[in-house]
Amino acid sequence: LTHEGTEQVKNAKLALLNRDYELFKMQPNESIKNLYNRLLDITNGLLGLGKVFGQDELVRKLLGCLNDEWEPKVTAIEESKDLKTMEIEELLGALMTHEVKLKKKKLFKK
Repeated sequence: LTHEGTEQVKNAKLALLNRDYELFKMQPNESIKNLYNRLLDITNGLLGLGKVFGQDELVRKLLGCLNDEWEPKVTAIEESKDLKTMEIEELLGALMTHEVKLKKKKLFKK
């Protein structure tokens, strides 16, 4: 009986984390670092429950969850890089560099 309960809890957690992963989106004014940390929390939880992620799946997920102001950068990365072989660190570096440029642009618009 204990085993069934444990399995039920695991399945419930898995369902919740899968839902969080599927619906994952960037929040307004959220930094890339915070966005990635939130994604890591979800994927680490799923890893602990047996789900496995490929590097390319995480790269695509991160690109796909960015909001509209990131669209030109996402398109540029998709067109210029092989997403199957791109490392998550390389993507984070490119996104953080672009984030600095976006912040500068916003400062000068004020």
